Amino acid sequence: MRRAPLLSVIAALLLAVPALADTGYVLGANDTITVQVYGQPDAGVTTRIKADGTIIMPLIGTVKAEGQTQLELAETVKNKLVQGGFFKQPFVNVEIGAYLSKTVNVAGKVDKPGVVPLDKDYTVLEMLLKSGWIREQGAGYIYLRRAKGGQEIKLDAESLVRGAPDKNVLLAPGDTLFVPDADTFFISGAIGHPGTFAIQKDMTLRQALALAGGVTAQGSDRKVALIRAGAKEVTAKIDAPVQKGDVYIVKERLF
Repeated sequence: MRRAPLLSVIAALLLAVPALADTGYVLGANDTITVQVYGQPDAGVTTRIKADGTIIMPLIGTVKAEGQTQLELAETVKNKLVQGGFFKQPFVNVEIGAYLSKTVNVAGKVDKPGVVPLDKDYTVLEMLLKSGWIREQGAGYIYLRRAKGGQEIKLDAESLVRGAPDKNVLLAPGDTLFVPDADTFFISGAIGHPGTFAIQKDMTLRQALALAGGVTAQGSDRKVALIRAGAKEVTAKIDAPVQKGDVYIVKERLF
């Protein structure tokens, strides 16, 4: 798969397709937040949401934070301050310092693998872009492993880029995206650049020969031997698809 041309397609798609509705980040245990009561610095707090989903606030004590968005928590704190008789119309703001309760694991051949916070709703394509996209050594497909249920889904990278909505699904906390090493084939003999090469999408032997520098003057594209999966050597067909682990030997022509 040629990744450079795809990047321009990705950019165009992201501009053309409306963004998915985002209802806001829902707070969870271990997230770090700052609750500010403007004009009353002693009434606010910077804290981590505890395992039971609560925080401890000055003046009003225990507040349930888990399951609420920033705006919802700010409204909850405001109401408690008013109901407790501390302030008449306090202005409350909640900022998130660290998104730790909801993350996705991105591993394998991407530019920036790691644990990525779900600070908003992300599709598979958006998360791959956030991770720097697939490296040249990566395969043209991605594995999505669902945290809930353990289902593993194989997704074609080019289909994602071309706008397959049934494949470009929303990610959930704990999901893992894994980009394996590219599938490869080996070619030797009367060829311009013998060696191991990554298999591009729908690649045929004709395309493989071109990728490897073309058949030399001494060779013939009609005399290419194929060894597949350790089986007996056979004559390869020029327009047959290349498969993972194929070994090709370009034989010299007879004069």
